[in-house]
Amino acid sequence: MGIHDGKVAIVTGGALGIGGGASHGFAEEGARVIVADIDPDAGHQIVEEIKAAGGEATFVQADFSVSADPRRVVDQAIAIYGGVDFVFNNVGIQPKTSYANAEDTTEDIWDAILSINLKSYWLMSKYAIPAMRKRGGGVIVNNASVQGQQSAPLVTAYAASKGGVLSLTRQMSLDYGRENIRVLAVCPGSIDTSLMRAGMGGNSGEVPDEMDAVVAAAGTRSPIGRIGLPEDIANVVVFLCSDRASFMTGEFVNVDGGVMAQGAWADLGSAG
Repeated sequence: MGIHDGKVAIVTGGALGIGGGASHGFAEEGARVIVADIDPDAGHQIVEEIKAAGGEATFVQADFSVSADPRRVVDQAIAIYGGVDFVFNNVGIQPKTSYANAEDTTEDIWDAILSINLKSYWLMSKYAIPAMRKRGGGVIVNNASVQGQQSAPLVTAYAASKGGVLSLTRQMSLDYGRENIRVLAVCPGSIDTSLMRAGMGGNSGEVPDEMDAVVAAAGTRSPIGRIGLPEDIANVVVFLCSDRASFMTGEFVNVDGGVMAQGAWADLGSAG
């Protein structure tokens, strides 16, 4: 018996990385999972893996830069599984061409990142909430980032999108708490995903062994001393959707190996 037996979970960007970990995590706890992703090969593969492990999942191809697709994903969840209990808004992009200051950020990059990383979260919520209401409640978990709280250089659009996710999370929690619809966020630190590796240069020619060394070195900067894994985030998301977290809403949880506790002082030495 799982803590989510009989529930229906939608995971956006659910085929790879953090989303893939969450899709597996929900299925392992008995939920029926809608894996919504733009990548059909990865989507069908993870559904096969879930089914081989005894879980239940369906792939729905979706492009979250297209405004109509969030509604279609929710409609498919209702048509296939009869409703929606949980949404993990996870889809996100941070292309290498987006690393720029405000002057050098193009409007196309700004619009693409804000559309996928923030607007799609609003649209998924907009269409999922009526379905949750019919089932007596539900949970929305939004994937924000530590960069929604403290930023890094040259991530103008990405940081804006993640700060917006945190604000949207707080706002929706106020509007829907009395309807037993909870809204929360997770803030990952550095997690070993293809998105992170691409941002660190993994698509620019390094051989895998060299990239593994870069990732391992990044992990040494956290108090825990390692890089995060997708399942580290998935475990928290699955918990937040459970009744064990029933008194939590409007909050974010850092899952970052202690990076936010450490803050910037670690790089400044013993100042003060």
